Amino acid sequence: QVQLVESGGGLVQPGGSLRLSCAASGSISSIATMGWYRQAPGKQRELVAGITNGGSTNYADSVKGRFTISSNNVKNTVYLQMNSLKPEDTGVYYCNAIVPGPRGEDDYWGQGTQVTVSS
Repeated sequence: QVQLVESGGGLVQPGGSLRLSCAASGSISSIATMGWYRQAPGKQRELVAGITNGGSTNYADSVKGRFTISSNNVKNTVYLQMNSLKPEDTGVYYCNAIVPGPRGEDDYWGQGTQVTVSS
């Protein structure tokens, strides 16, 4: 069993910054990938940024150049530094981890944290 604990969400003005953190704990031998997704009301959940255990990253086009994902593999923790925030970044941000298991890969999600960008 894996638990994901998130922190760092909140209210920020356009142009501001937030840093999200997500720590995975439990029965973990390794994590294949960790990432951040977001979902606005009435919208599909979308991948914001992902990172593999080898350090390879990918970003949604809408956040490239503004967001940075990083990880600490020893602590099984992933971070999302969000700069130059825009109102369209508003949504619930979910931490995701894909963990190898005996039947393949298991998919885990955090509880979500609200990010609101508004003046």
